[in-house]
Amino acid sequence: MAAMPRAGFMLLAIVLLTAPLLLTGCVRRTITITSEPSGALVWLNGREIGRTPVTVDFLHYGVYDVQLEAEGMEPLLTQGHASPPWWDNIPLDLAVELIPAQSHAQFEWHYVMQPRDDDPNALVERARQLRSQLHADAASSAAAASPSSASAVESASLPAKSD
Repeated sequence: MAAMPRAGFMLLAIVLLTAPLLLTGCVRRTITITSEPSGALVWLNGREIGRTPVTVDFLHYGVYDVQLEAEGMEPLLTQGHASPPWWDNIPLDLAVELIPAQSHAQFEWHYVMQPRDDDPNALVERARQLRSQLHADAASSAAAASPSSASAVESASLPAKSD
């Protein structure tokens, strides 16, 4: 008979010790991406996640590659940063995980897209401007080189005259 109450006590002890582990909270981490205009297709680290506005769960803090595309807009390639809040750093993160409540780390990134300019004449004009700028930069770089140092190099490479 004494064995039966002892087995019940052990079962109760096991339940009481494991119950807090089952009642622990968790941390939810989300990134919400919005854009102007809305409805842009979004890739996060090369994976398509949907159209803006979109919310996605993530596991790890850090830098994320963000790509947005929308009809009539220039594609946007950028980065988003997700830094951990103060309560989700070592050693506090363990304590937060053990609290029987849900914690939420939420990041909101908003991007403004630029209209696409598909006018071929404007493209040719921009190419001409870039060419002119390139030639001007090359000319200024050549003028910056000292002519005296160039002649010194030339005279050093010529053999000396012997009479």
